[in-house]
Amino acid sequence: MRIDRRRFLTISAAALGAPLLASLPASVLADGASQATVWRGQALGAPVQLILNHPDPARAQAMLRETAAELRRLEAIFTLYRADSELSDLNRSGRLIAPSPEIHDALTLAGQAHRVTGGRFDPSIQPLWRAYATGDAAAIEAARGLVGFDRIRISRDRILMEPGMQLTLNGIAQGYITDRITDLLRAGGADHTLVDMGEFRAIDGRTADTPWRITLAGGGEVALTDRALATTEARGFTFDGDLPHLIDPATGRARADWARMSVIADSAGLADALSTGFSLAPAQAIRDALPALPGVEVRALDRYGVETRFT
Repeated sequence: MRIDRRRFLTISAAALGAPLLASLPASVLADGASQATVWRGQALGAPVQLILNHPDPARAQAMLRETAAELRRLEAIFTLYRADSELSDLNRSGRLIAPSPEIHDALTLAGQAHRVTGGRFDPSIQPLWRAYATGDAAAIEAARGLVGFDRIRISRDRILMEPGMQLTLNGIAQGYITDRITDLLRAGGADHTLVDMGEFRAIDGRTADTPWRITLAGGGEVALTDRALATTEARGFTFDGDLPHLIDPATGRARADWARMSVIADSAGLADALSTGFSLAPAQAIRDALPALPGVEVRALDRYGVETRFT
């Protein structure tokens, strides 16, 4: 099976958040001698898909219900669309006492990605998203002073931000959720399963002998067996004119160094964050970062359609 994936973020998803889950009924896909249960839905403004193989069809259906319940639970943590989510509460008050393990772990992973990308991945750009949505140049300039992930204090018992700071986890939440759903399915006995909750992660290959093959936007494909893939495309976002949907935390400008950035790693959450941060990085900065990221592979497509691979 070949799956085409194109990632386009709308202003409502990127700047203001979008509903996490809108599910569609599951179907059964015949695949040679096996049958896979296929579920499709919506997560953080993007289409999602789960191709689930389990030796017990009844258990597979139960696992789909567990997946839907887990997505609803994670929505209450990560989405900006709901005023009562944990992230919305943090942005409103600037503090979160007794944060959930999920938001703590996601922010800790974000901190790792922030450091290894030289600050190019920075969830604290949310004030800039909001300022760009207004089109007010003065507001955009003022918002630059509110960006700086290293100024946020993160611990198991509390998360503290300076006045006016806000977070968006759109550059890591889809990958983190992909990891959580993959862990849930693996623990339930799933095999030869592909999880796409905004980013991809595979349990085994498509069969014992063949990997899952993911076609990349702009050409090329990635073979996945027990690995994760995240892709960020520069196009698909417009404020005033043809601007990429990425904001450089250092300058406050919407820009990108690459037309498409794909990262392969063991963790979809890490791959998601790196694909965002590396989209703003020149080739040498990516090469310099990889020694601290064992096992990570990068495939970067420039605006002329030329792919560079970093390992």
